[in-house]
Amino acid sequence: MSFQKIIAWVLVVIWMGVIFSFSAQVANKSNQLSTGITEIIAKTVQKVVPQADLKIKNINHLIRKNAHFFVYLVLGLLVAYALKTLGVHGFKAFFIGLVFCIIYAILDELHQMYVPGRGPGLKDVLIDSAGASVGICTFMIIYYLLKKQI
Repeated sequence: MSFQKIIAWVLVVIWMGVIFSFSAQVANKSNQLSTGITEIIAKTVQKVVPQADLKIKNINHLIRKNAHFFVYLVLGLLVAYALKTLGVHGFKAFFIGLVFCIIYAILDELHQMYVPGRGPGLKDVLIDSAGASVGICTFMIIYYLLKKQI
């Protein structure tokens, strides 16, 4: 196996570990992290738009759901790249990559059943799947455009 293939799959596994570590945070710690990020965003928005009436609780929910989307977007990018190193392209790569990411999203949600204050959510799996599909498609489009220029 080539060095490029090994690195590609190691990056996938590392990113899966990052996702797992976020999911392993107890509810209070996870909420503190996202609330801190939300407060920074709210303060920044209020500097630009002082009359903005931002509800931290509502924004925090949005931040948390966007986090699901974006961490799985990155996973989708990494999985698509790793599949490319194995010579898997086109619809087959999209399908295999998406199934891989969906299975991990389901396992991640099931894992949360054992984390204090957390639980599984079908909506989160759907958001994760959407993020993964955007990541895979983004990789495929960029790869196609770069390949066309060469």
